[in-house]
Amino acid sequence: MVNQSQACTKSDIAGASFSIHPMSDQFIEIIKGALKEVDTSKVHLKTDDITTTVRGKLVHVFDVTKAAFIHAAKTGEHVAFQATYSLGCPGDSQGEAYMDADETPLNSNDVKDIKQPVASKFSLYPLGGGDYMDVIYAQIEAMKKHVTVSPAHYSTRLDGEAVAIFDGLENVFQATVEGGSSHTVMTVSISANSPSHKGETKND
Repeated sequence: MVNQSQACTKSDIAGASFSIHPMSDQFIEIIKGALKEVDTSKVHLKTDDITTTVRGKLVHVFDVTKAAFIHAAKTGEHVAFQATYSLGCPGDSQGEAYMDADETPLNSNDVKDIKQPVASKFSLYPLGGGDYMDVIYAQIEAMKKHVTVSPAHYSTRLDGEAVAIFDGLENVFQATVEGGSSHTVMTVSISANSPSHKGETKND
């Protein structure tokens, strides 16, 4: 018998579980302030003592997580961001009301002109069929037009503006889904305003 909670659905609900870690005594104010600036009306959002989870259409999941990070990072404090994005079987069967939202992101215009250099790494896990490696390589090549791409252990490193990196990650994720992956997962780590970015610390 199939466990209903593990059953596949036809839902295209995407989700992300993310955490923002400001390296500051004002971390509570920074996190709450960032979330307050983000319009989350097109996603289901729940915050607990470990992470914040957003669910809805993929475009809005990326829009909300991108805006939350950028609003936290624009404070100038060293901010770290960790997220896991997921879409597919066994998919989310709740929050269907948010799938009626249109495709227009609500936060894009508010953050598109914010200049925020970051360093990031991501790993992509297509847990289904399709020629996903060709898709991934093609998207990484396309990303090189906007950010610096370099290999890293168990991941790919991206250096550049936060908006460009988030947009590139969304494109890679969407292309992988469209390439035939029935369940796509992406893990992302991003750092902004770190002293090491300024050359004060360097580890080989």
